[in-house]
Order: sequence, then structure tokens, then C-alpha cells
Amino acid sequence: MNNHTIGLAITGASGAAYGLRLLEILIKAGENVSLLISDPARIIIDLETGLELPKHPRDILSILAQRYGASSEQLAVFGLDEWTAHVASGSNAPRSFVICPCSSATLSAIATGASRDLLERAADVMLKEQRQLILVPREMPLSVVHLENMLKLARLGVVIMPASPGFYHQPKTMEDMVDFVVARILDHLGVEYEAAPRWG
Repeated sequence: MNNHTIGLAITGASGAAYGLRLLEILIKAGENVSLLISDPARIIIDLETGLELPKHPRDILSILAQRYGASSEQLAVFGLDEWTAHVASGSNAPRSFVICPCSSATLSAIATGASRDLLERAADVMLKEQRQLILVPREMPLSVVHLENMLKLARLGVVIMPASPGFYHQPKTMEDMVDFVVARILDHLGVEYEAAPRWG
């Protein structure tokens, strides 16, 4: 993996379908993806989608690679304690990093530079290297703490994209609503994929 990679982290916020759908489309688009999944995320993924993921990154990789048809070189999965992963260093950081969905706890840790695990360190690397970092919070209502953390990060160049689907395309299914949000993320990543109709 090198800086042509897209980093994707899925945290324990509700909205697991957004992260999984984004992963699916990135794989279909031929992108190389470095994936980080927190333990709370594995619980939420099971609760919301019925997909049970094991704890070990190697086993997660096997399941997701088969599920989405990823080649052996296209997808890498890292545990949050794997400090030797390339995403932990500015010398080999991905070109973009997306946290989708992004929990309020993760948002807070990034805003304060906590870097307590690989996910938080990877986000910190993107900030210090001034590379594209996209956060997709899925929370409501938002407290002043949430808003202040978002404002702090937005001022540093982080793209804050709340999971707020539009309705002008008259979605018929939950998948339509998920694709609306995912399509906007793909736009910012510069990945061509028509996941949802565009305005006009």
C-alpha cells in the first residue's frame, strides 16, 4: 500500500451501511483501500446489517474480500493496535482518509490530537501532512461540544460531511438514501461512480 491508497475507517456510530457501501464502491472502482474497523463498529455492523465480523483483521479481510470481490492487493485490514501499518506514518500516508461513520468520541479524539490508537493516529497523520481527511458524523442532536470540535477541524481543512441524505431524487429504498450520501463522499474523493442521481 502507498499514497495512492484511500484509507477508510468505520467506527461505532450508527450508520454502518454508509461505510460498507463506500467500501463496496471503492473496490468496484478499482481503488486500493486500507480499512480500519473499531470493536464498537463490529458490534454496530452486526446490529444494523446482520454481518458478523470476527475480531482478527486477517479474518475480517477474508470475509470482506470475498463479499466485495477485492483482489489480494486491493484491500488491507489493520487492527487498531497495529502501529507499523503504513497509515501511521506521514512517509507512506494514504492520499485520502475517510471515517464513515464517525462517532462523536472519534471526532473529539481527532480534534484534540489524542492519537491513542491506529485510527486516531492515522487521522492525525492526515492533519499534519495536510492531506484530505473526510469525517462523516452520524449524530443528532449536536451538542456545543460536537459543533466546536467540527468547527475546529473544519478550520484545519477537514471536510465534515454529516450523513444527511437528500430527498429531491425521491428515494424509494433505504439503499437509495445510503447511496446519496456515499455519492457525495465519492465526489470529494474524485472517484467516478454514479451511485445516486444528481441535481438537475
